[in-house]
Amino acid sequence: MGECQAMKFATPLIEGRLVSRYKRFFADVELPGGELVTAHCANTGAMAGIKDAGLRVWLSRADNPKRKLKFTWEIVEAQDTLIGTLPGRANELAEEAVQAGILTELTGYASLRREVKYGENSRIDLLLESDGRPPCWVEVKNVHWMRQPGLAEFPDGVTSRGTKHLGELSAKAQAGERAVQLFIVQRSDCTRLRPAEDTDPVYAAALRAADAAGVEILAYRCEVTPEGIAITDPMSVELKQ
Repeated sequence: MGECQAMKFATPLIEGRLVSRYKRFFADVELPGGELVTAHCANTGAMAGIKDAGLRVWLSRADNPKRKLKFTWEIVEAQDTLIGTLPGRANELAEEAVQAGILTELTGYASLRREVKYGENSRIDLLLESDGRPPCWVEVKNVHWMRQPGLAEFPDGVTSRGTKHLGELSAKAQAGERAVQLFIVQRSDCTRLRPAEDTDPVYAAALRAADAAGVEILAYRCEVTPEGIAITDPMSVELKQ
C-alpha cells in the first residue's frame, strides 16, 4: 500500500474553448490559435452544467491513425473549478486507488478483476477477491453535477441502467457477498453526495433500497488538474428524503 499517485495524462492536454457539444459523442472546440477541432465526447450523459458554450476545456490527443477523431474531451472548467468529464476515468481512478490503499474500505483483497459478468447481462466494474472471505462487487459511478455549494448529485438524467445495477448489487448483498456502490466525484469542491430525487426518483428510491439491503454506499472526491486526476477524500452520503 502507498500514497495515491495522480492518474497522469500520457501527453500534455491541449486547452481550448467549447463551442458546442452535440449528438452526444461530439464536441466542437476552438483552440487558442483559432483552429476549430471536433473532439470525441465519451460522456453520453446529460452533462448538466458543464456543456455551455464558452467554457474552458482541455483535450487529450491520440496519435492512433485509425481514430477518426484525434482529440478527446477530458476536463472542463465550470463553477470556478476543474471537472473531469470522462466516466471511464472514474473506473481507472477507482482501480488505482484500491491498489494504492486509498479506498480504505476496500483494502485487504488479494486480487482485482475488471468487467466480470454478473447479474442479468451486466459486467461489474471491479471484483475484489481473497481466499477465506466473500467476494466484493464494486459498481463505479462517475459524478460531476453540483447545484448547491459543496453538494454533488447523481444522476443528472434518468438512468434505468444505474437502477438495474443497484438491484443486482442488492442481490449479491442478500446472498451474503459484499456489494459496494462507489461514486467517484471528479471535482474537488464537494464534501457531500446525495441522489438527485427530482431528476430520477426511481434511482433515488433504488439507492435507498440497496442501502437497506446491505449494499455499501461510498463516495470519494478528486483533485483535477491538466496534468492528472487523483482521488483524495471520502465524502458523506445523504440518503434521507
